[in-house]
Amino acid sequence: MQIDRALLDKIAHLARLEFDEKDAGKMMKDMSAIVTWVEQLNNVNTDTVAPLTSMSHEVNAMREDEVKPHLAHDEALLSAPRKDADYFRVPKVLE
Repeated sequence: MQIDRALLDKIAHLARLEFDEKDAGKMMKDMSAIVTWVEQLNNVNTDTVAPLTSMSHEVNAMREDEVKPHLAHDEALLSAPRKDADYFRVPKVLE
């Protein structure tokens, strides 16, 4: 598969990539080489290979849940950079 300029621009937009105009040719060549390499995986027989459910064989170390005292409302507000009577004050996000 060849990566043309239109496809490169689309991929760059989706991946939020920025590169100089002079680097576009090298980028197209490199991406084409990557896609060609990945296409070779279609020739590998995977009929007897079980699908992966995880990339690691590690087992999560779980701990028992313990009931502990919670942080009091007044104590929580002490560490707030801005507060209003009973609430944290945060910058407005939506108009």
